Amino acid sequence: MGSAGLQRAVAKMRDAGVDEVAVETFAHYYRLLEHGETGMIPEASIEPVDMPALADVQVADEDGVAALRQTAVIKLNGGLGTSMGMDRAKSLLCVRKGLSFLDVIARQVLHLRQQYDATLPLLLMNSFRTSADTLAALARYTDLPVEGLPLEFLQNKEPKLLVKDLSPASWPKDPEQEWCPPGHGDLYTALRGSGLLDRLLEQGYRYVFVANSDNLGAVPDPKVAGWFATSGAPFAIEAVRRTPSDRKGGHFARRRSDGRIILRETAQTLPADVEALRDLSRHRYCSTNNLWFDLRAMKEALDVRGGILGLPLIRNVKNVDPADKKSPEVVQIETAMGAAIEIFEGSALIEVGRDRFVPVKTTNDLMVLRSDVYDLADGFVLDQTVEEVPFIELDDQYYKVVADFDRRFPEGIPSLRKASSLTVAGDWTFGKGVQVIGKVELQAAGAQRVAPDSVLSSSAE
Repeated sequence: MGSAGLQRAVAKMRDAGVDEVAVETFAHYYRLLEHGETGMIPEASIEPVDMPALADVQVADEDGVAALRQTAVIKLNGGLGTSMGMDRAKSLLCVRKGLSFLDVIARQVLHLRQQYDATLPLLLMNSFRTSADTLAALARYTDLPVEGLPLEFLQNKEPKLLVKDLSPASWPKDPEQEWCPPGHGDLYTALRGSGLLDRLLEQGYRYVFVANSDNLGAVPDPKVAGWFATSGAPFAIEAVRRTPSDRKGGHFARRRSDGRIILRETAQTLPADVEALRDLSRHRYCSTNNLWFDLRAMKEALDVRGGILGLPLIRNVKNVDPADKKSPEVVQIETAMGAAIEIFEGSALIEVGRDRFVPVKTTNDLMVLRSDVYDLADGFVLDQTVEEVPFIELDDQYYKVVADFDRRFPEGIPSLRKASSLTVAGDWTFGKGVQVIGKVELQAAGAQRVAPDSVLSSSAE
C-alpha cells in the first residue's frame, strides 16, 4: 500500500467503515501528494475559453420535456454553514417566507414533476453531520421519495494529514476534527461506491443534474436539460460571466497542450498568476457548480479507471481544528466535481444568466436573498425583481454569524429594490420600513446605532 503514513491513513479509514472505493481513491491522491504533486495550473499552460449562451440556443419543447423525464437531480448537502456560525445542515436555514433551502428545493421538484409528468427523483449527497437533520426536515414531504431510490447517499470522509510528515492527524479534544470531506469531487466516488450509479441506469435514467443546495436558482430547467441532451455532450457545466465579486474565485480555461476545457480553482493558482486569475477581461467565466452528465458516459469512465476518475488534486492547508489557529497544520486532499469536465472528450459549457446562480456563502448573500430583490414565483422558482443585484458588505464583526445577523434585523430585511450597494461598518440595527436607495454607506464607531425607520439614500454617519 506504500509508505507508513499512507498505511496508517488507510487503516484508519477502514476501521471507520469508509467505503473501499473511497479508500482506493484517497490512496491514489495520497501518492500524488507524497511525490510532490501540488495541483497547480500555471497561467502559461492555459488560454481563455468562449462558449454559447443559453439565451441564444433553440430547444424544442418536446426535447426539453423528454430530457427532463430521463433526469435525476442531485443536491450537494454536506455543508454545516460553520462560516456563518451554524452547527447543523446549512440548508435548514430559513431563507424565504418561513421556508428553508430544503423546503424550497422540495417544492420546486414536486412542482416540476406535476408540470411535466416527470419522475425527477431528488437525491441528496449528505455528510455524516447533515444526514439526520436533513431527513427529519424532509419527512413531511411524503411524496418526495421515489420508489426504488433513496432520498440520500453519504459523502465519504478521509483523515486530515499532518503537513510535517503526511501522517493522519490526531486531535483527542475533538476526534471529529481528525476527519474532513474529500471535496465535492467525491460525488462520483460516492455514487459508484453506494451502487446508485448502477441503480439509476437500471431504472432508465440517462442524465443527472447536480447543484449546491444553497443555490435556489439551480432548478432542473427543461430548456437546459434539452440543450444538454441534444448536444450529445457527455458532461457540461453552466457558467456565468464573472463580476468583481467573483474576482478571487476560480474560472474556466482551455488547456493548451490538448485543447481540453478545464476549471482552475484559486487553490490551484500560482502566486505569480494571481493577477491573471483576477483579470475579468481575460478569464470571463466562472462555474455555477450546476453540472449535467450522461450516466452511461460516467459509468464507462469510472469502469475504465477502476473507480478513480482522476480529477486534479487540490492541496488545501488548514489547522486541524479550524477554530484553533495554534493547532497543527494539516493537508486536506480535495477535488472539485467541476474538474471532471477535463476528463470527458466533447465536454461542453453553456453561459446562463445570474438568475441560475444565487449562492449563499455569507450573510451578505443571505440578506439579498431574503430581501425584495427576489420573490418566489410559480413553482417556487426564484424571480429576480431587479435588473442588477445590489452589492452588500456587512461588518463581519457584527453580522458574520447568522444569530447576530438576525438580531440586527428584528423587523425584517430593508427594501433593496432601488439599491445599488449597501456598506455597513459598525454595529447597526435596522428598524421597520427601511428602504435603501442608490449607494448607501453606514458608519458607526463605538456605540450601537439604529438605522432610521425611513429611506436611506445617501451616506450616513
